[in-house]
Amino acid sequence: MMRYFRCGIALLSLLLTGTLYGQGRVSGLAFGDFYYIARHHNAELEGQNGFWIRRIYLTYDQKLDETFAWRLRLEMNSPGNFTAGNATPFVKDAYLRWKLNDLHALYLGISSSALFNLVESVWGYRSVEKAPADLQKLGSSREFGVALKGRLTRDGRVRYHATFGNGEGTKAEGYRGKKLALALQFFPSRPLILESYVDYARLQQGASLTTWHLFGAYRTEGFRAGVVYERQRVRAAGGSDRMLRYVSGFVVGRVQERMHLLVRMDRLLDPNPKGASISYLPFATTSKATLWILGVDVAVAPQVHFIPNIEWITYDQEALRADLYLRGTFYFRF
Repeated sequence: MMRYFRCGIALLSLLLTGTLYGQGRVSGLAFGDFYYIARHHNAELEGQNGFWIRRIYLTYDQKLDETFAWRLRLEMNSPGNFTAGNATPFVKDAYLRWKLNDLHALYLGISSSALFNLVESVWGYRSVEKAPADLQKLGSSREFGVALKGRLTRDGRVRYHATFGNGEGTKAEGYRGKKLALALQFFPSRPLILESYVDYARLQQGASLTTWHLFGAYRTEGFRAGVVYERQRVRAAGGSDRMLRYVSGFVVGRVQERMHLLVRMDRLLDPNPKGASISYLPFATTSKATLWILGVDVAVAPQVHFIPNIEWITYDQEALRADLYLRGTFYFRF
């Protein structure tokens, strides 16, 4: 896999020499942890500890002219299943952006999905934990296809993000199904944020899924809080349904110039059959659950953060032990 990473570095170096029109920009980030699992419903994981990189981004952005721009982003991660292994690189973003006018832009290729972009940006701590929809595997953070984003009003108070793609995330299409998604975002005043979202996807073997959510948040310079409710229904070809619902709330506040406190609660209203495959934080699949996250963000420099945090999962099923993760998280960007 490292040869793909070297090819990516070589491509970026080629671009930076000015062989293509326009001046490009390289940026990136990385975050990871030292973790210790003090308790776990899976006895094999209890006592596990170690270091891992949960994300590395290397991004190249280039403006071709006043109308067109493009992005290439590589991502690498350590294995999230508590086994040894190297960080594996893959293409995260690869799109051409076509600015149609001052209000609307079209994206062709692999670009961000509409599912949890706004929720994740307001939460602001992807370095600590994914947005709830991403964590519970309700969909991918990327869509391979066509996206349309923009403002429905000149003042930007009403915005939208629509996608039409293959529903496979960053992967090439492997079946005939497609996925349609639409997010409508409302900014009635400077601190208030509202979003409604819905998608529909045809899956393999005649199955389908429908997802929708409502999100509300309040955000100022030193404080932000939000609540999201989401529901996904998966319908099998035979007509049987499976439902996954959750509600999540968070609060982030500045206590000193370079220190923030963060608290989040995710309440699973249904067991998640995909829970055991969640990277870095596997859930039991047979019970409703509540996830608590508590952390302290210390910015030792504007682009370097250390975030000690605790993740605690309790289960409604009494036979299941609670999960307790103690983590020292680092984050930096360039």
